[in-house]
Amino acid sequence: MTTMTTEPARARAVLSNQDFKLLQEAVLFYLKAHEDDPISSTYSNLYHRLGSAARR
Repeated sequence: MTTMTTEPARARAVLSNQDFKLLQEAVLFYLKAHEDDPISSTYSNLYHRLGSAARR
């Protein structure tokens, strides 16, 4: 009796580089409109992470 082992399928990217750029633009728009909001630092961090993800 032989047991066949199958490797898991390769993961596919959910978002494209263009998607990251669009999301980054949307976050930037939000940041400009809500500069005084205390949560804006969290969005700023997201903006920078999206930029580094788009460069990959």
